[in-house]
Amino acid sequence: MTSAAGTLSGPLPRQRLLVACAWGVHLYTALGAAAGLLAIYYAAGHNFPLSFIVIGITIFIDSSDGSLARLLDVKHRVPSFDGSLLDNIVDYLTYTVAAVFLMLEAGIIPKTAAGLVLACLIMLASAYGFCQTGAKTDDHYFLGFPNYWNIVAFYLYCLHWPPVINWAVLLIFAVLVFVPIKYIYPSRTVALRALTLGYGILWAIVTFAMLPMLPRINPIMLGVSLSYIVYYFLASFILHARAAWSATP
Repeated sequence: MTSAAGTLSGPLPRQRLLVACAWGVHLYTALGAAAGLLAIYYAAGHNFPLSFIVIGITIFIDSSDGSLARLLDVKHRVPSFDGSLLDNIVDYLTYTVAAVFLMLEAGIIPKTAAGLVLACLIMLASAYGFCQTGAKTDDHYFLGFPNYWNIVAFYLYCLHWPPVINWAVLLIFAVLVFVPIKYIYPSRTVALRALTLGYGILWAIVTFAMLPMLPRINPIMLGVSLSYIVYYFLASFILHARAAWSATP
């Protein structure tokens, strides 16, 4: 009898701990929303370096919470809570709202009627992208430009391009949200995964090291950082074209 009781009660503390850890993952994801608010707050005070540092923290959270969620099987341990919905809410705030607000405050998007139209267009395109049921494909790609507006904001801030080029870049990416091209999902796409992750780690180290230096720009570090972005788009387009070619009868 004692043995049976021990068998029944033994796993319970472990299960409770795992459920608590699953809730901890959701809290970890939700911290991104708090960080997104801080990014907006610092951008409003024109402290753009600190705003980008906080945005960098949100990217780190977003890059790691999915792996933690899958490791702890949070969907089954906390079935009453929609972690995917939370993730989309936080990502829309941090990847789009905070980034667009920062670009307005930093003058990347001018505070004119036309500039506000452009900002609103980005917001609408991003809302469409986040709400598409097929935004993440079964073979682990993003479908359409994956709304990396915070990263776009960072490079436009560093490059100091003329307003007309900023406009062109932002319009092109806004349109690409609607174009069903597959983009690499860095942590999950199988093709080129080792190269993407290895190169991505180098990108993260170099780019995060640049943040405390802002507004000063190290051209070598910027070049190394940008090289990963070039790789990401080229690899995504080549993989998409190869898949489309293979599917052609």
